[in-house]
Amino acid sequence: MTSTADSPAERLVIEALGVALAALDARDPHARIAVAFSGGVDSSVLLDAAVRVAGASRVIALHVHHGLSPHADAWLAHCEAFARERGVAFDARQVEVARASGVSIEAAARDARYRALDAMCAAHGIRTLWLAQHADDQAETVLLQLLRGAGLAGLAAMAPEFLAAGATATRVRPLLHLLRAQLEHYAGARQLRWIDDESNADTRYARNALRHQVMPALAVHFPGFRDALARTAVHAASAQRLLDTLARADLDSASRDEGRALEQHVLLALDDDRALNLLRYWMRTLGFVAASSARLADALRQLREVGAGQDGHRLRIDHAGHALRSYRGLVYWEAGDSSEPADETALVEREVSELAWQGEAVWRLPQWRGTFVFAVVEGEAASAAADASNEAHDAHEARESTHEPKNDAARPVALLDTIPLSVLQRAVLRARARRGGERMRTGSPDAPSRTLKNLFQERGIPVWKRDVPLLYVGDELLFVPLIGVNRATVNDVPSSAEARVKILWRDDLLIA
Repeated sequence: MTSTADSPAERLVIEALGVALAALDARDPHARIAVAFSGGVDSSVLLDAAVRVAGASRVIALHVHHGLSPHADAWLAHCEAFARERGVAFDARQVEVARASGVSIEAAARDARYRALDAMCAAHGIRTLWLAQHADDQAETVLLQLLRGAGLAGLAAMAPEFLAAGATATRVRPLLHLLRAQLEHYAGARQLRWIDDESNADTRYARNALRHQVMPALAVHFPGFRDALARTAVHAASAQRLLDTLARADLDSASRDEGRALEQHVLLALDDDRALNLLRYWMRTLGFVAASSARLADALRQLREVGAGQDGHRLRIDHAGHALRSYRGLVYWEAGDSSEPADETALVEREVSELAWQGEAVWRLPQWRGTFVFAVVEGEAASAAADASNEAHDAHEARESTHEPKNDAARPVALLDTIPLSVLQRAVLRARARRGGERMRTGSPDAPSRTLKNLFQERGIPVWKRDVPLLYVGDELLFVPLIGVNRATVNDVPSSAEARVKILWRDDLLIA
């Protein structure tokens, strides 16, 4: 759809949106566009122009009600009416702005706003979100980041296009090269009505102080400062992409368990600059907010001390509600406080699930995001399993009597891994979370029981994988994913007379 633009400001805005729409159409000519619509002059211009360029049927206006102003309800009504006048679909979401310690109200509101916008885009199946930031906003952002001592990622400021971690819609800023004055001229030419947020005049907020007190003075003495700061952002973004490329290569070398942990010796083999670059990038991939340079430097210093032989439990690095941990040569983040011991039990309370087992092949546990699989072994397979178990069991007993070293590979595998049908049917099956202190026996009937904590540690299973459902038959622990069957509950020697069941635990992504 094309539109006639009568004024120079209109032409500039329409051309900018035409470029953005052409880029979108090259990928998907029928894609809908979400516009982040606060009701201020900038987003009002963006929504009005988007309808003129793309057509009302392709546009939806998304409004976030922060509840921070006594006028928030009136703003919501205005925005809905503005969209309706243009035949545009409208959606809104109210959020609560959490005022966490050390986080400004501006930052908290911004984070809440973007989470709500991403959620609405996902709900409507929209993959492109247009934002109304412009050249003045970009200049303010670069200056704020400079004054905060930000690194290259901060100086890169706002990208023209950006897909945030966990979001489904790409954020596009089609007006980023236009001035606030040009948007105001467009609004005047189109006789638009918009909201004036009273908080925008409060110079206690850093951005407002820059906008009202610093930027006008800069414009007098350095008329081209906005273009200069925009070029700085472009150069910083280019340099940051190079650092990210290097960090990705380092992460590929150090990563374990799909990026949730790092090989400590690989990380510490890097020089400080490169190691810090990897830590920053790794934390971004995990969805963490950026940590200060001082905190990252302290984390690296402590990791080097741990690498030199000190106890990993002495790490005292907390960030974003997580603690940095070092365990068996791996570095990872665990929810909680580093002053507390590593928590190896489930962190989230879950309801106990029950099943009166009658031969079901699968037992789906949505709260655990996984499924127990029951594979029946019978007939010749059961007989072969029994023979293999008895032979392995005899060899195991012979090694015990001669004090030969134990060989896990030679353990009676079938005996350890299968359960008689009668055991599964003698009581209701229950799946519940770890509470700490649970014990089980994995060896011969006369072997001592061990705590789950010790068994997980012995097998080198990372803490973040230990949050698994424990399977009970009645009140007896029967099976633990990643460890196996509790021989204290299944204390038998298999025979071919009874079918047996092998239990497996499958995460959701592995069940197909």
